[in-house]
Amino acid sequence: MEFDRTAYAHLFTTAIGEGRIRKSRESFKIKLFLTKGENSLLIAKHVKEIQPTEDQPPKLHWDYWAITISYYSMLYAAKAAILSKGYEVKDHDAAQIALGHLLVPDKLEREDLEILNQSQKIFEDEYIYYFEEAKKESHIARYSAIKTYSERRLQEIFDYATKFVAKIGLILGDGP
Repeated sequence: MEFDRTAYAHLFTTAIGEGRIRKSRESFKIKLFLTKGENSLLIAKHVKEIQPTEDQPPKLHWDYWAITISYYSMLYAAKAAILSKGYEVKDHDAAQIALGHLLVPDKLEREDLEILNQSQKIFEDEYIYYFEEAKKESHIARYSAIKTYSERRLQEIFDYATKFVAKIGLILGDGP
């Protein structure tokens, strides 16, 4: 699905009116959320790689949590990025809306960053897709009675989270 800037602007305005997104001056939380996201990603990697013994839960249950933790690493990084723009969010959907509205640059912003040789700081709309996919899989992992994950899908969600958290770190000046 193609990124719709106008739709995100409308959703952002609606979410502010509903109190799901609000202005914030609590910038001290930026580093805390980013660190929480980075460390959650390390924990997700550990859980993803666990090979359970006979007396531990089956691998499937570890995979549920690896996906959920991967998604939450993205959510924490998203909260840091949103705070860097002067806003806080109250729920997962509001986080996605704020990301789309506040971080994906329009054509002029993108051109300015490229002219300034800062194209690495461009938050492409593909990162919104990564967030949405991880959010969806995390929800399924938490609330479905039975769902199995292929090693490929688990790795895909983990890779999305890795790219997402790294990009936010780079944008906020904490990356490579």
